[in-house]
Amino acid sequence: MERAAPPSTRTATGKPSFLRANAEAIAFVVMAAGLIVAPFFTYPLFLMQAMCFALFACAFNLLIGYVGLLSFGHALYFGWASYLAAHSAKVWGLTPELAILTGTATAAILGLVAGSLAIRRQGIYFAMITLALAQMMFFFALQAKFTGGEDGIQAVPRGYLFGLIDLKNEAAMYIVVLVIFLGGFLLIYRIIHSPFGEVLKAIRENEPRAISLGYKTDRYKLIAFVLSATIAGAAGATKAIVLQLASLTDVNWPMSGEVVLMSLVGGLGTIFGPVVGSFVILLMQYKLSVVGEWVLVIQGIIFVSCVLLFRRGIVGEIAARFKG
Repeated sequence: MERAAPPSTRTATGKPSFLRANAEAIAFVVMAAGLIVAPFFTYPLFLMQAMCFALFACAFNLLIGYVGLLSFGHALYFGWASYLAAHSAKVWGLTPELAILTGTATAAILGLVAGSLAIRRQGIYFAMITLALAQMMFFFALQAKFTGGEDGIQAVPRGYLFGLIDLKNEAAMYIVVLVIFLGGFLLIYRIIHSPFGEVLKAIRENEPRAISLGYKTDRYKLIAFVLSATIAGAAGATKAIVLQLASLTDVNWPMSGEVVLMSLVGGLGTIFGPVVGSFVILLMQYKLSVVGEWVLVIQGIIFVSCVLLFRRGIVGEIAARFKG
């Protein structure tokens, strides 16, 4: 029997999709141009860290915003990719591109294992399984010798990209991070606008209907989970090379909560929302660092405010205003 096509958001004329695509293309160009000139106005290291977390949030948003799966353990892939990238660069002497690939591959494998277990359940049970697996790996990271325990892996060498480009140069490192971020962003954009992405949205909206159309939803959810974990791993591995550090903070549960906050503030289910949310949260942490631990209280207030007053997030609210 021929499989039915997934529900489509296009109209008969295709104009809404065309206009949306044009708006997204313009927004992408503005974002890329802004990131290119930004180092002339603020600290490049802050921008590189923000781009790593933005890619992490985009990977998380792929799962919750387009499949409807809430993971409370995404720090598992971000943190362990960071550890393996740092270890392979410092101890194994791999070049930075190979170190990042090692961390990314580690996240993909962990995503496959964790996803295979988690997708057997739905809703809060799915979220709790992801959290439990992440915490189990956190305690393993705390005890394992190669992770450095509470000290982490420090003084990670940036090395030479392809054996030629010295990444100790801030400009060169910034370009590499920018290329990785934009590449990961475009990959996610391509995924959610492909036929595969349409099936994911159909699963999010009505999984029983998607099953009735002949789609093996568990397989689609597992692929989406692995893709999300892999991109999150690329972000974590890149961050380890940029900051020359991999620590327990990267793999602990507050990191999973922070990426949820970034996505909610920016706007779940929007392609640019996690990017905006990441920059807002990191900028807030940077500016409010003088108040110490009170920054967590302020983050909590912002989180509650977004849930109660701005449920679509910053980008979601702006998009809704333009549609209106």
